[in-house]
Amino acid sequence: MQTLDVKGLSVYFPLRAGVFSRVTEYVKAVQDVSFSLDSGEILAIVGESGCGKSTLAQALVGLLPWHSGEYSVFGNPVKISSGKEWNFVRKSVQMVFQDPYSSLNPRHTISQILTYPLLAKKASKGEAIERAKKLLSLVGLPEESLVRFPHEFSGGQRQRIGIARALMVDPKVIVADEVTSALDVSVQAQVLELLEKLRTELGLSIIFISHDIQTVRALTDKVLVMYLGHVMEYGPVSSVLKKPKHPYTQALIASVPTMDPSFPPQILAGEVKFFPSDFKGCPFALRCRIAKDSCKMEFPEISEIGDSKVRCFFAEAE
Repeated sequence: MQTLDVKGLSVYFPLRAGVFSRVTEYVKAVQDVSFSLDSGEILAIVGESGCGKSTLAQALVGLLPWHSGEYSVFGNPVKISSGKEWNFVRKSVQMVFQDPYSSLNPRHTISQILTYPLLAKKASKGEAIERAKKLLSLVGLPEESLVRFPHEFSGGQRQRIGIARALMVDPKVIVADEVTSALDVSVQAQVLELLEKLRTELGLSIIFISHDIQTVRALTDKVLVMYLGHVMEYGPVSSVLKKPKHPYTQALIASVPTMDPSFPPQILAGEVKFFPSDFKGCPFALRCRIAKDSCKMEFPEISEIGDSKVRCFFAEAE
């Protein structure tokens, strides 16, 4: 069963100038992103910093407004301009934030943090406490944690609390935004194991945002590769990461360090550059090793190559 279906999602941030703060231009952080997520599936979103991954994640849970696009949750179309309909979305789609240190209120006990979502929905305090205890046990923390404050926990424990908070309203989709990036390697493995456990036991669908290609290869089912707000490649892990067709995807994989000194990482040349609004070419053209003059003049559309969807004029020949 399909849990999420996103078509043409765009998020623009206005730039204002002048005495009256009129909008003069837009920063197009996410442009025309489309994908689907099935029940029990893990979709990874990868790309360099600044590519729009976190912006996309926040838009999916209603923390950032959509400029345009169509959104359906469990087959129910969502009117993205309606605050009332976003209340329905948030019951089904919850987010775990990147930083476990700043995402929990330091003035509140774990009990207050976990029970608030249910109390806000008019549940009884007893019911909320019982739900909190159950979820703490599920994420591997003792009930005694309820009376403690966030500063009394390690980073990995705080991230477990963040996951428990997201599960309080019994969502069917979790958006995990770089949930392991601030953690030690051993703790990262524990959190990843927990996510896999939750998918199996609760039937959760997960959108997993990460820089770690190796983790994505091991954990996820599908991959969406982003560059400057655009989808560059999208498809099953077996296709995108094992047989990458877009030059950007190939460059990301080639940059991953290995234990073999005879295969050093190949650093992608150039830097992420934001183009003026009248630029018509491929956003990756200036860093692409196979780009031609036409790539700087015309924007490539998504095309299907095998099991993957690729935004490149020359991917098939490559």
